[in-house]
Amino acid sequence: MTNPDDYLQMSGIQHFSFCRRQWALAYMEQQWAENLRTAEGHLLHERCHDDSLREKRGDLLTIRGMRVVSHALRLSGVCDVVEFRADPDGIPLQGYAGLWTPLPVEYKRGSPKAGDADRLQLCAQAMALEEMLVCAVPRGVLFYGEARRREWVDLTPELRQKTRQMAGEMNDYFSRGYTPRVKPGRRCSACSLKELCLPALCRRADAAGYIRAHLEEGEGDFL
Repeated sequence: MTNPDDYLQMSGIQHFSFCRRQWALAYMEQQWAENLRTAEGHLLHERCHDDSLREKRGDLLTIRGMRVVSHALRLSGVCDVVEFRADPDGIPLQGYAGLWTPLPVEYKRGSPKAGDADRLQLCAQAMALEEMLVCAVPRGVLFYGEARRREWVDLTPELRQKTRQMAGEMNDYFSRGYTPRVKPGRRCSACSLKELCLPALCRRADAAGYIRAHLEEGEGDFL
């Protein structure tokens, strides 16, 4: 079996869903650039990923920075927070009495989004927990720092299938070393990699190439 350290980063599925080119630049070509949004995101996650911060209050056990791996998805990563709640139908946990049910909680700096990017990352974490703990994880939580509230996410068969599809595409792109061409759109304005990706320049370059090709064809008519 492949070493989990060789698997792709689970957090990348969110970027891949948002823009496949962004994911390829960041995770394959190791290009990255900070903006205010990414900096705020890093600050929000610093405390979440401190695995020394684990606490038990009554029937709630909170574990931060829990490493997870899914061999089925060929992804590995870190859960911001996994809450284990005492449950007679749960699973045993080493070092803790009783039975527990896991709930992954992913922290995001902004507000809830219309697309599935955040939900796909959360679903991948839940599927990894299911593999590792041999249990069912039917729901997860997204906590948005701007809205300061939780969004409960049902991990439906459709969302799970989309997660498998995205993970499969990511692994295929990586194995081929494939970086997609730019497809400029509204999302580009909010991307931290727009100065590296240069979507506007690529659009102009494509137009210039089209005109140049047709001029060359016209010159050929006179030869």
